[in-house]
Amino acid sequence: MHKKVLPILCGVLLLPLSPLAAAVTNSLPPTSSVKLGAVEEVCSEFTDPKWRDAQVVDGVEIQESRMCNPDNPADIAAFVKGTNNVSMATLMQTQLAADAITLGDDMDGDGDPDHYIIKLEIAELNGHSPDMREPTTTFDIAPGIQPTFWVYAPKTRDMSTLSLYEPIANPLLRAPSPVIRVEQGDIVWLVLENSHYLPHSIHLHGIDHPYMDHSGEGNDGVGQTGQMDVLPGGSKTYVIKPRQPGTMYYHCHVQPHVHIPMGLQGIFVVEENRPNNWVQVFNVGGGQVRHPSVAVKEKYSGEYDLHYQSADKELHLMARSANDPRLIGKRLNQEYDITDSEPDYFMLNGRSFPYTLRESLILMEENKKVKLRILNGHEEAFAMHIHGHKPMVTHYDGVDNGPSSYIKRDVHGMVPAQRLDLELSGVDDGLNSFGQGVWMFHDHVEKSFTTDGIGEGGDISLVVYKGFSDEKGIPQVHGMSLAPYFTKEFWQGKYPAWQDYDAWKSLGLPEIRTTKEKAFVPAPPAAKPASDAASQAVAANESSFIGQLFYGFILGLLGYLLFVKRAKIMALFGKK
Repeated sequence: MHKKVLPILCGVLLLPLSPLAAAVTNSLPPTSSVKLGAVEEVCSEFTDPKWRDAQVVDGVEIQESRMCNPDNPADIAAFVKGTNNVSMATLMQTQLAADAITLGDDMDGDGDPDHYIIKLEIAELNGHSPDMREPTTTFDIAPGIQPTFWVYAPKTRDMSTLSLYEPIANPLLRAPSPVIRVEQGDIVWLVLENSHYLPHSIHLHGIDHPYMDHSGEGNDGVGQTGQMDVLPGGSKTYVIKPRQPGTMYYHCHVQPHVHIPMGLQGIFVVEENRPNNWVQVFNVGGGQVRHPSVAVKEKYSGEYDLHYQSADKELHLMARSANDPRLIGKRLNQEYDITDSEPDYFMLNGRSFPYTLRESLILMEENKKVKLRILNGHEEAFAMHIHGHKPMVTHYDGVDNGPSSYIKRDVHGMVPAQRLDLELSGVDDGLNSFGQGVWMFHDHVEKSFTTDGIGEGGDISLVVYKGFSDEKGIPQVHGMSLAPYFTKEFWQGKYPAWQDYDAWKSLGLPEIRTTKEKAFVPAPPAAKPASDAASQAVAANESSFIGQLFYGFILGLLGYLLFVKRAKIMALFGKK
């Protein structure tokens, strides 16, 4: 028994420290539980599920699109055949004006039209109206996030909003500005009808076009060197007959440091000339091209337009800070300083994560290849990275590098305004693809992972192989819940991203106490005058730390003696 004396004595010596340990434990606040706000559906029931199917509308073959928000097949038919060639029933299912896309005769006899008249308007999204407190013609890039945009849009015949009672922008008015497709060697009249309150233009960046048109007017869209800018209510026709195919770019060249970041920029594709090649003139919102050209289908099973852009919150708030165009012009042209700006929102095809999951997925099948056309619409460098794959770059700025110069890598750097054509292969060989699944892709400049500084957000999206999504196009992921990302509270910085990782909420937020806590270490007593006899008496009666140790030792020793002599003590009580 004597061997246990030392452990017992050590335990007794530690007894005075138990209040200190309890104080440490009690000083930590409990974990609070932040309630989620209203969680949006990942994919609503409003989209007609038949829109996702492969189908033929007015003779136009439309590929299937297993996405949450597929394009309206009637829109695609009108984009391919022109609003002058589709049936009235099909046209009435769209919001396009009757003269939005006019396709002319087959002049060279190869089975497709050779003259395009394409009309664009300019729309304002999330703008300010004197009749409403909240923004109107709204376009959310993520839950509750509504930067103001100016965008080119196909000419429409209807309201800019869904209805008198719904301020949401109609589907043709959205960011980014639409992808425009024409065929190599055809005559194109691109008509800008300026429906906005500021001057604008179209610069055909990288697209083969003459400096002056046949009437002697400037054709480059630059006010300082050619034609005057298009004033509000005016129109301008740009005439081109592009001789070279490729992925090009168009944008406003009026105060471009402001107008391009505001959204007046888009992809312009010149398709290779092929017989019977009816191209899809508009791809509104980018993403999947549901009617690829004949040349694309010779090599690829599908085609995707990926437009990356960013937004400075300060600039976009300025754009809706007044109703007087003079005040807006003053603030944007004289007060806004882009050299001090920082982007706050990062988008792929006009949306930030998680909304990218609804319409900007890349759908893959094993052993098949798809073509990606990418535009860096940021003001800074961009680094395209696709998990699980090493895509091959085939074209820079619309120019074919030639097979001997094709480059395969997993990060592709791009400077502002640059375009890349990538070949994404589903061949599972550890180089082209690592196998089937759900793979993320994004700009690898890390701040692009965020939305107004909160992550993960920004331009994240997914490569989804066939069989890895449900019937509504929702990817079947195996990680954390996506529900918080579909709440406004998450993007307002109110919800801790890791709160519900485990049952103990070990990575949640500590509870904020409203009452004042006692100090962990008691404050030392104030010095008292030596003459204060009462204070000295109280101090004499207070036990010192050494005294507490000695007291604990005596109690421990007494307890030990009682344990050793327990038989005699019990016997003594037994006699009684």
